[in-house]
Amino acid sequence: MPYENNRIMLDRAKNMLNRLREEIYEPIGSLNVSAWITQEPVPYEARTSGTLKQLKPGDKWGELWDCAWFHFEGAVPDYANKPLRRAVLLIDVNGELCLVDEAGSPRQGLTNINSEFETALGLPGKRVVELAQPGEDVAGQTIDIWADAGCNDLFGRYRSGTLKEAQIAVCREDVRKLYYDFEVLIELAEQTDEKSARRVRVIQALYEASLKLSVINEATVKAADGKLQPQLSKKGGDPMLTVSAIGHAHIDLAWLWPIRETIRKGARTFSTVLRNMEKYPDYVFGASQPQLYLWMKEYYPKLYEQIKQRVREGRWELQGAMWVEPDTNISGGEALVRQILYGKRFFRQEFGQDIQTLWLPDVFGYSGSLPQLLRKSGIPYMMTQKLSWSVYNTHPHHSFHWEGIDGSRVLTHLPPEDTYNGPAAPRSLSKIEAAYLDKNVSEHALMLFGIGDGGGGPGEEHLERLAREHDLLGLPPVVQEYSLDFFRKLEREQDRFETYRGELYLEKHQGTLTSQARNKRYNRQMEKALRELEFTASLALALGGTSADYPSEPLERIWKETLLYQFHDILPGSSITRVFDESLERYAVLLAETTELLHTAQKRVAELAAADESQTLAFNSLPWQLERTIGRSGEHSTVSLPPMGFTLLTEEHRLDANLLSERTSQLKADPHSLENEHLHVTFGAQGGIVSLVHNQREMIAPGAEANLLTVYHDRGDAWDFPRDYRDTVAGRMELTGSTARIEGVSAILEQHYRFGESTLVQKIVLEAGADTLRFETAADWRESEKMLRASFPVQIRSDQVNCEIQFGYLKRPTTRNNGIEFARDEICAHQYIDLSQPDYGVALLSDSKYGYSAEGQTLDINLLRSPGYPDPVADRAEHEFVYALYPHAGDFVQAQVYRKGYELNTPVSVLERTSDGTQKAAAAQVGETTFSLIQADHPHVMVEAVKKAEDSDHLLFRLYETSGTQATTSVTFARACAEISETDLMEQPIGPDQGGIATVQDAPSVRLTFDPFEIKTLRVQMK
Repeated sequence: MPYENNRIMLDRAKNMLNRLREEIYEPIGSLNVSAWITQEPVPYEARTSGTLKQLKPGDKWGELWDCAWFHFEGAVPDYANKPLRRAVLLIDVNGELCLVDEAGSPRQGLTNINSEFETALGLPGKRVVELAQPGEDVAGQTIDIWADAGCNDLFGRYRSGTLKEAQIAVCREDVRKLYYDFEVLIELAEQTDEKSARRVRVIQALYEASLKLSVINEATVKAADGKLQPQLSKKGGDPMLTVSAIGHAHIDLAWLWPIRETIRKGARTFSTVLRNMEKYPDYVFGASQPQLYLWMKEYYPKLYEQIKQRVREGRWELQGAMWVEPDTNISGGEALVRQILYGKRFFRQEFGQDIQTLWLPDVFGYSGSLPQLLRKSGIPYMMTQKLSWSVYNTHPHHSFHWEGIDGSRVLTHLPPEDTYNGPAAPRSLSKIEAAYLDKNVSEHALMLFGIGDGGGGPGEEHLERLAREHDLLGLPPVVQEYSLDFFRKLEREQDRFETYRGELYLEKHQGTLTSQARNKRYNRQMEKALRELEFTASLALALGGTSADYPSEPLERIWKETLLYQFHDILPGSSITRVFDESLERYAVLLAETTELLHTAQKRVAELAAADESQTLAFNSLPWQLERTIGRSGEHSTVSLPPMGFTLLTEEHRLDANLLSERTSQLKADPHSLENEHLHVTFGAQGGIVSLVHNQREMIAPGAEANLLTVYHDRGDAWDFPRDYRDTVAGRMELTGSTARIEGVSAILEQHYRFGESTLVQKIVLEAGADTLRFETAADWRESEKMLRASFPVQIRSDQVNCEIQFGYLKRPTTRNNGIEFARDEICAHQYIDLSQPDYGVALLSDSKYGYSAEGQTLDINLLRSPGYPDPVADRAEHEFVYALYPHAGDFVQAQVYRKGYELNTPVSVLERTSDGTQKAAAAQVGETTFSLIQADHPHVMVEAVKKAEDSDHLLFRLYETSGTQATTSVTFARACAEISETDLMEQPIGPDQGGIATVQDAPSVRLTFDPFEIKTLRVQMK
């Protein structure tokens, strides 16, 4: 025996492991199964309203996404009542199942054993229902169990729709224990150095234990156990690395299933967690996303109270400070603030806890603005692991300080196992120790274990393994604890960590910057519409309105639903068809409601301004003066709009025919060119721009043609398109006709295109006096696995392109000199992307596009793509979008390009009032025909948001520095203020000792100094 080959001995142990697995459960009876099938979920009270089927294993009960209430009935038969045996149920309906109690509240989640999952991390299935403790006599006990089922696996797949198993069984507890002993020691041996004494002794013990099990009975199991216990009892010495472990069930709020199924996934997952906490006293679990908790509160209040009890006990960690785990590339800056505001407020109000960790395990890149948002929200820590998915380059750290564009830093950790679905096996601990990039300076690492994405969470196998690995010789010790406790340990080592500056770019999933274009456009529209509504309602308060004039309740409700759709598989476009069918329908409702609330607020402003009931009000929510020509009722008015205020249009503003003609005298339009005072644009035979002269300077590269609508083959999925797409040109959209006209104050060239089954109409608009060329586009896109892009080769040379992100911009390389630059070809930008020399530049603006490329002297925008998975009809639809070209003197800071981006996305809002009521004197209360709520005298300070405070009647003003320089500005309000102070992003006051300003009283203005890209929030009590 001492000379037996180690490989042979280990193989024998693995074979024995399989035998032991089959011996754990002994069926002793069958359950009677009834099912009431419906297409959509019905509540417990209506559980018998569907189509009734009596089932036995092998019988089909549903199609994909069908629902059913199952009723399991039976009685426990007589069986040998021994201390090492206990009664259980084995249930598998080839779907997801939630057992409920007599009141219909979730009791335990079960999942079909066969599911689409990375099985190397463990089997996701859960099929065992406990009936008794070992030795407890339950013979004759009646079984009467109801369960809510979905005919889909964890990942939305269809697994035959048949009942697989419904049995009463005996669990042989001694065999179950021995099975996990074998499993852990086999993996320990495989993870240990081949020449180590530890390895060969473990293998020898496994081999000798296997020899005892020729027949598996109580005596042989006990004998085998005696061979293994000496190896399981060997402890480690002083650790070089300690692993903090926490149970987790990352739940995508929508992905390969609709939102309605996520609510039930939450109930199944969380009820399973609660049952396992009863069995395993060391078990610590954590879950993020207040939206998910809110659903539990609304749909399963009894379950929610049980969760709250475990939180109070310190067994359940509240994770993640955001309302959902959102995409952070595409979501707007103020939206990210609201993610944190509503997320932290929920946990504080419901649980009395202030969350200090950003929990984003699975998003597709991390904006360089995030560190400041976190620091100004009281969040010093961040956890993610997605950077491990990068294709070409390895992120250099697992523990590091992440520094944002403004210099703010947060302590960041990437679990070295590179997953949030850890099996909690010896291989997990071995990988953490081997892979941890910062183990030279850190003695602590984090491990997340459990089944995620589709939910489910940790099962028996995870917790049984951890019980054996706590301090097992050959592995780093592991302790179950809160991730916050881990971060506090990590913080004690932070002086030794390196700093990583700028965005955390994921070298994968760049297709999500473009997929599902309609969703992205609606998101931009909602962000802007909510900004307009809050600003206008705040105007009403400033003009003497009351709290009743501010729609706090609908605003919070609409914001939270908008934030839900920013989840990282909805806004990025990586979910199934039904998710987008439903989100588009809801977006339309939300936008209509927001627009109606805006009109109501505008009318209230008009009333408070005592405007004539027939007068028109023009609103400007941007913090600089705008000169605009407004068309209404067949007439045109030219008006100077004050910053962040409104103007009452009078007869003096009207342009008569002569003035209109004078205003448009330099406009020219024909099928080959457009021209005004500043721009002369020439078009080629295929519709592209062959020349664009701005103030006598040619902007198009010699011999090149801009805005050719190029179609590429795109055989990727919603996440990714081929890196070499440029080498697979499918063709260009063919110009089928064009017409030119002067319309009002605009010269318009309307071009019609066709490609395959798709058509596109583009109105190229040049307004009188404007220096921006707009491309107003309507596309009926019917192509499959194709990508539509427009490029602009320009006569500007720069090694860096300027890309607007939330609350600032990033400079990214236009070169491809190394692997990092090569991997970052597709980049994210919000309202503009700009290529500038010191003396000149060109900006590309957009109202809803986020995917760009900038290489050499070419700016390129990704307009549409139509992948086939997971939504087979993605973006085969009608689309509307606008992009614009803005050539400018000076670099992009001197040209204030950011303002052009805001102006494209924030048009002037006009309220026309027609009434036969009694006329009033215009602006009787305001005192003049214009009103400006707030003005900042520095050109690079933007007022991003104006809103009422959440917990008082103060007005809040959110400002930030846009150019990356220090800026000092006077901020002046419409009237004297009783008090002006500063808050953090959570609307909590901060004074000079915390970096805020000293409170100013009885003054109309305050002087502020901004560091580069700094965000400041003023809290103002107006008189």
